[in-house]
Amino acid sequence: MANKIKYFKARHLLLLFPVLFFFNCYPDADFTGFIRSTDRVNVRFEQSDEWNKNHPFKNLVVNTSDYQILVAADSHIGGVKNFNLLLDEARKPENTAFVLVGDIVTGKKEDYLVFKNQLPDFAKFPYFLLTGNHDIYFDGWKLFYDYFGSSTYYFTIQTPAAKDIFICLDTGGGTLGDKQLAWLKNILSTERDNHRHCFVFTHVNFFRNRHTGSTNLLVPEINVLLDLFVQHRVNMVITGHDHIPFVHVFGNTTYITLAALADFDRNASYLKLGINEGKTGYEFISLQPIK
Repeated sequence: MANKIKYFKARHLLLLFPVLFFFNCYPDADFTGFIRSTDRVNVRFEQSDEWNKNHPFKNLVVNTSDYQILVAADSHIGGVKNFNLLLDEARKPENTAFVLVGDIVTGKKEDYLVFKNQLPDFAKFPYFLLTGNHDIYFDGWKLFYDYFGSSTYYFTIQTPAAKDIFICLDTGGGTLGDKQLAWLKNILSTERDNHRHCFVFTHVNFFRNRHTGSTNLLVPEINVLLDLFVQHRVNMVITGHDHIPFVHVFGNTTYITLAALADFDRNASYLKLGINEGKTGYEFISLQPIK
């Protein structure tokens, strides 16, 4: 019996060691995020939906037929070197807006404040933000919502020739949930045909180069979304999460996974998403040379 107790203790100490090692090496990790999201997605959606009722969706008007926006993922602020490089590029007159598709910060208040203080005036340069899994660690959703509002919404860009729609979704907890999925179905059914091009932004990617340790979309949900995007002729779905650039075409939809923007990523990059002569196009822009 004594030997069994010793074995039991030794076994649990061995299990505890990698956990302690992980948190020593990665102090910005919230272990609860590997088990569940701190806030349930339906609760986040209900709050986002309430915000949307009091804050109309943005329509950006450009006076040329061609335009471009910048899209980045996984900035993981703290560090702001690469984010400031993105802002410098975003302020150039040829850019209409920029979008951050989640894992903007770690979820900690001090990092949210650093990020908030770096943001430009929306009236001078529009930006659109989505939650990733890291943004809701440490009860970070409360801060995201207080500072920025909804994480499920859409915006449009109006040119002299046509209007395009950009749908932003919350997959910070690894699922859309039934309420957000119903909202998405309704938007695609009622709004898609009123727009020339349709883009979807969200954090968790669909076609994986590798699997991270948390918040991976469930296969049945992916199948539903793939069918929806084919049915409603979604041009592009742009995501982050894996920190590895990857492009996959399914039906007529191009699925793009972005590299990380984070200072610690030696292959940091962002995306230029453009409309030129009515056609969609994109280009990965590296911030640091690949070694």
